[in-house]
Amino acid sequence: MSTPQHCPGYETFKNLKSFVCKCPECGESKEIFSDEFNKDHVCAKCGEPIDFSQCTLDGGA
Repeated sequence: MSTPQHCPGYETFKNLKSFVCKCPECGESKEIFSDEFNKDHVCAKCGEPIDFSQCTLDGGA
């Protein structure tokens, strides 16, 4: 018997990318993952909606 190299479920999430966008109202950064891209997001600081389709991609995680 061998020891697993990754946590259970790793294969499902290994290709996810992260995106960071700044709130257009207050400038607070919010991170989402690629499987959450089409969901609605609001700023945790001011509560305004954040449209991640308007963000620029600076890098991936």
